[in-house]
Amino acid sequence: MNQHIRMKTHGLFLITVLYTLLGTAQSERSEKPMDSLPLISLEEVQLIGILANLDTPVTFTNISQQELAPRNLGQDIPILLNYLPAVVTTSDAGAGIGYTGLRVRGSDATRVNVTINGIPYNDAESQGTFWVNLPDFASSVDQIQLQRGVGTSTNGAAAFGASLNLQTSANTFDPFAEFSSSVGSFNSSKNSLQFSTGLLKNNFTLTGRLSQIQSDGYVDRASSNLKSYFFQGTFQDENTLIKTLFFGGHEITYQSWYGLDAVTLASDRRSNPAGAIFDANGTPDGFYENQVDDYTQDHFQWHWNEKINRQWNFSIGLNSTYGRGFYEEYNDLWYSQNISFGSETSYEYLQLIPNETKVNSTENSTQKWLDNRYHVLTLGLHYQDKQTTVNFGGLASRYVGDHFGVLLWGQQIGEVSPKHRFYENQGIKTEGSAFVKLSQKMNTNWNAFIDLQVRGINYEVSGQIAGPSVFAVSDQFLFFNPKAGFTYSYNEVQRLYFSYAKAQREPNRTDYENGSPRPEKLNDFELGWRIKKEGIQAQANVYWMEYKDQLVLTGAIDAVGAPIRQNVGKSRRIGLEVEAQWQLLDQLLWKPNFALSTNKNLDFYFKRDGILIPLENTNLAFSPNFIAGNAFIYAPSSSFQIGLLSKYVGTQYMGNIDSENSLLEAYFISDLSAVWTWEPKNGPERVQWSLLINNLFDSKYVSNGYFYTYEDDFSNPGQVKTIEGAGYYPQAGIHFLTGISVRF
Repeated sequence: MNQHIRMKTHGLFLITVLYTLLGTAQSERSEKPMDSLPLISLEEVQLIGILANLDTPVTFTNISQQELAPRNLGQDIPILLNYLPAVVTTSDAGAGIGYTGLRVRGSDATRVNVTINGIPYNDAESQGTFWVNLPDFASSVDQIQLQRGVGTSTNGAAAFGASLNLQTSANTFDPFAEFSSSVGSFNSSKNSLQFSTGLLKNNFTLTGRLSQIQSDGYVDRASSNLKSYFFQGTFQDENTLIKTLFFGGHEITYQSWYGLDAVTLASDRRSNPAGAIFDANGTPDGFYENQVDDYTQDHFQWHWNEKINRQWNFSIGLNSTYGRGFYEEYNDLWYSQNISFGSETSYEYLQLIPNETKVNSTENSTQKWLDNRYHVLTLGLHYQDKQTTVNFGGLASRYVGDHFGVLLWGQQIGEVSPKHRFYENQGIKTEGSAFVKLSQKMNTNWNAFIDLQVRGINYEVSGQIAGPSVFAVSDQFLFFNPKAGFTYSYNEVQRLYFSYAKAQREPNRTDYENGSPRPEKLNDFELGWRIKKEGIQAQANVYWMEYKDQLVLTGAIDAVGAPIRQNVGKSRRIGLEVEAQWQLLDQLLWKPNFALSTNKNLDFYFKRDGILIPLENTNLAFSPNFIAGNAFIYAPSSSFQIGLLSKYVGTQYMGNIDSENSLLEAYFISDLSAVWTWEPKNGPERVQWSLLINNLFDSKYVSNGYFYTYEDDFSNPGQVKTIEGAGYYPQAGIHFLTGISVRF
């Protein structure tokens, strides 16, 4: 409690200081009348190159900061995007704080390309996105665009399910300081301080944010302690826009990726087996206190966008990302010998030499480290006149990741050097890509679109992985990904579009650890209709996605909760997506959406009881056939708004063999949000109170899990029996967050 009081006191002190400084800036600005200021809107060329607009023949949804704000009380970006079409979100800790994930059209995070200001955010090796490393980043985002399907060419790995483009906060011409604080269930809290100097000397702006988020989590000991920062400096005049950004975060989360078996789920859905300690007889003896994931990630970005003349603009972007951290775990001897039958306690695994007593296993605690750097250069050139738009884009990147394991303690390890490393390897990935996009108005009604991209990748790994075993990769790829389409403007408010897009992408690190993977290929056909007029916006589209060698989720996870994938021959996704925004009354907005799909393996084979059998058409893992979202937003006045948001996710299989043991039941949840704003005549510019009640009707549901099989040839000698197992990640029942923000 004292710590929270100190934090609030420090926050108020900072507000006072900033308000004084910003007041000075306001006085400086007031010396020049507002109408004479050059209020320039110089769009960022690199984002123009990768974002879609109404004439682009792809399926997309835009989300503004204003739409996110009523629910932005500490939960991660995937949870804030939960109500978008064809989206399914997950939370390891069960309440949206900590490790969270997002799937689109059944495709997991490794297939959702994410960029921040045009810079790839997906980890180069795993291809995943770890939002826990950027807590409260939604507070620094101005606009988000979700393109479903392959979409347009972007920077980084090709999108197989979607691409998510984030644009950080736009320039603010008025200075402000804002302190926000929220609290909620499971001892959750968020405190953040934001500021902007406004426009200084007509050209310069400095904005920033500091945030801290804490939560015990719904799941036992699934705690989160998250800190983040964001600073952006901007220079702009009539022809030039230069941005320098520093942002990052530090997360410490107690591990909660183990999940629960069906029996434990029914008896104690908040249980967490991570870090369990047993005595020699198998009696539980508490939990390891530091069974945590501890990671820091810092980003530097620099963007220069220049207007050459009325038609031509160019951009340059630089990025440097530095990530380092570990996950620490306790490896219990009794558990490994009687339950998991793992090797983590063996001397061989730890690369130790047996001592005189010939002991060859020991309880221990270890840290597994990742220390990586990612450097990126992007280039963009943009041409536009009344009929033609041309975008050229290029990227060069280099990733170096050091992976190593450190032995912290062992009960019987003899003489071992301090911080003994029991494995280490290095991954180096370089990439070069270029694209050209042409949008051509053919006449009053027709617009043609062509998009050609080339990507070249080189991936090298050398060293050992935990086991120990040699891990070596040397692979090169060259992909050509063409896209084309047409948009037909039926009238001023309605458009039809059709597009074809090809995508190819390389395997990730985990794929190589589990075998000899092949790159996957996708042909995506999209047909859609858009309407946009006063009072109503709507979009409907059908898609046909044909895959070759798709790296599908098997349902299984590895030792750190990462999904395991495997190549399949042919697979297919066909679907219909509909979304709308309808102003039913002056005070009532209705936003429904649904996605209906079929997702199939076309020639799937599976080894059951030692015999390889053709299962042919089976359902793709984690691909529900029906997803629906809905929002009613009632605003009786400009100062008050209340919203009811609902989400339905249909039944889905966690594996690819249509096993009843792999079923995740359908679920329906609703959230209630309310925002009240007060603008006093004196003092603060604005005071805003927010309330978010998640899972309003207290549904007991599971949004994610895992499924595995193995061949048992030990129980009955001479016979092979396929054993199936599953784990589940339960989500919190009804819980709340409420907060207040004061803006000066």
